[in-house]
Amino acid sequence: MNTQQETRTGGKHHVVVLGAGYAGMAAAVQLAARTGKRRDTVRVTVVNAGERFTERMRLHMTAADRPLDTMSVPEMLEGTGARFTQGWVTAVDAGARTVRIDDERVLSYDTLVYALGGVADTSPVPGADDYAYTLSSAQDAQLLADRLKALGGEAPEGGERGNGTVVVVGTGLTGVESAAEIAERYPRLDVVLLGGEEPGAAMNDKARAHVRAALGRLGVRVRSGVRVAKVLAGSVELEGGESIAADAVLWTGGTRVAPLAAAAGLEVDERGRVVTDRALRSVSHPDVYAVGDAAAISQGYGVMHGTCQGGMPTGVHAALSIDRVLRGKEPKPFRFGYYHTPVSLGRGDAVVQFTRPDDSPRRICLVGAMAVRYKETVTASPWPTYGRMKKIPASGAFWPRGGRFTRIRGEK
Repeated sequence: MNTQQETRTGGKHHVVVLGAGYAGMAAAVQLAARTGKRRDTVRVTVVNAGERFTERMRLHMTAADRPLDTMSVPEMLEGTGARFTQGWVTAVDAGARTVRIDDERVLSYDTLVYALGGVADTSPVPGADDYAYTLSSAQDAQLLADRLKALGGEAPEGGERGNGTVVVVGTGLTGVESAAEIAERYPRLDVVLLGGEEPGAAMNDKARAHVRAALGRLGVRVRSGVRVAKVLAGSVELEGGESIAADAVLWTGGTRVAPLAAAAGLEVDERGRVVTDRALRSVSHPDVYAVGDAAAISQGYGVMHGTCQGGMPTGVHAALSIDRVLRGKEPKPFRFGYYHTPVSLGRGDAVVQFTRPDDSPRRICLVGAMAVRYKETVTASPWPTYGRMKKIPASGAFWPRGGRFTRIRGEK
């Protein structure tokens, strides 16, 4: 097989960012902006499978055929000096410090930012990979959208149900948002939300009650305390033998990351995430930084879980760490505290659960129209945030550090 290899030339320090999601874009834009005056010595390249920036937080809307603005990765990088390379990352050679793209091209790097994120984990349950839809990408969400349109049509408000059954597996936040969005968009469809926990289980009593009431108002049938044993072509089989007819199954239960990091010899955790030090460097390969869902980042409260509110700060901090190292300084430890959990419940309703830095619920929450306005503001934030980073790099460097919750024993 013929391959094209880019060699290290010109004495520039080449930083390659794999993945242009929330965390990868934050790392690329922040680093390019901070090193803009040193472009003769530092070069930043972003590698992503497509040109489109995927708003993972809004893919449940894509599935329900809601129009979304299209954002281009190359356009978002304009003015930063960062380069964009389109293609699938098929291998990483951490020893040789190279990345293989589409099995045809090879990029050399001096520093790597690993931000390939995660996808829905359909592997544990037989049939899920074959018959269930996911929201792992914009293309996956569009496949579900096409299926739902075929089942539900352009149903008028108040239309009778009975044109088909959609089973949403997973009572986490993605499952709740998806079930509510689909039920509101297609009122003639019978939407079933099932999973091991009650929807909103991690919220306080008021927020949890609002979630259940909203799902009930939309006609979503909730089955908590159940587990899926098998997904078939036209049904879902539960542990215990019960079968639920399904014209479409959406799988939102659990995520997994690409096996590239483990195959490259990077130290990973049991879920395949790159284990990092406090500066977000790989503990086995310090020239590799890991951010977002692809990283196992320890805080005082434990390992961070993947969310947009944490993903962007990890990308920014990786950029800050790389910039400090390039200037001969020691990077600072990353600390992050959670502060909210916003959940949409269709287009006209939402709940926002405010949290402690360890993600446990506070007594304060927003519901209804005020929560909708709050969540829409938060959801729309990546675009203007990246824009501010280009002009004022320090504008991306602020997020809640979490105080005592994130401090690790012995750390200053």
